[in-house]
Amino acid sequence: MFTPTIKARQVLTTQSTLGEGPLWDPERNAFWWIDIIDKKLHLFEPASRNNRTWQLNQMPGTVVTRQAGGLVLALENGFSLFDPDTEEIKFLGDPESKLPENRFNDGKCDPQGRFWAGTMRTENHMEQFTGSLYSLEQQGEIIKRLGSKIGVSNGIVWSADSRFMYFIDSPTRQIFKFDYAPVTGEIGNRQVVFEAPEGFGFPDGMAIDSDDHLWVAFWGGSCVAKIDPSDGSIHERVIVPVTAPTACAFGGSNLNQLLITTASLGLDQKAKAKQPMAGDLFIAEVSATGVIPFQYAG
Repeated sequence: MFTPTIKARQVLTTQSTLGEGPLWDPERNAFWWIDIIDKKLHLFEPASRNNRTWQLNQMPGTVVTRQAGGLVLALENGFSLFDPDTEEIKFLGDPESKLPENRFNDGKCDPQGRFWAGTMRTENHMEQFTGSLYSLEQQGEIIKRLGSKIGVSNGIVWSADSRFMYFIDSPTRQIFKFDYAPVTGEIGNRQVVFEAPEGFGFPDGMAIDSDDHLWVAFWGGSCVAKIDPSDGSIHERVIVPVTAPTACAFGGSNLNQLLITTASLGLDQKAKAKQPMAGDLFIAEVSATGVIPFQYAG
């Protein structure tokens, strides 16, 4: 079956080591995103191509906005509030203080304003699974929701009716669906809705559109794929001219711009010469419409 393709265009030369975590901020008309390895937080304005950078003292795993203002970060050593204007950081808690080999990775807010983020080993995460999935509740409590045998916690989104949560554990090459209870945040009845075919790469970061289709970045697959979770079919692909697209997010005034982060991690000089845009930012105009990201309610 023919799968329609779109080509993403480069919009910012950054040469990031591990670009990740894009998030649309409609109040700023800009995307937040991070470089995990280089400990950087960025704010990219598509209209002006301006990119502002904050240097952090820990590796960030992901970033979300907060209803009360500012941001919440899942840093390598736990959850923290961050004020981008004053650069003040307020530590909230670390559920894995006794697991120094782990760090936080991807995450997002659910429709009720909880901040979900998962962990992974800093090294050997493709062979040793010691990660878990947590939620930072609206009142500040941190609850373990899943674990402790996750390889690389990634790509988490919720269906429009809040009945389901989708989650990626990258080394398994699978996307999971859970029944989701909005009031309590409880998840259960895990099912596999997609498994990456051979040669397609590893599913990484993920976004969801207004029709509940999943848009998944494939590390090693040079693409973002639009997947129907009801049957696992691939409806569309966005081609990215680098090996490692890492994550994607809908944004723009019509929520039809797909911002894609990428990585240059692990590339030697010869490999970098073959893909000089590795680590840069890309955008694709797609036919789908995204949804405005949920904010942390605490």
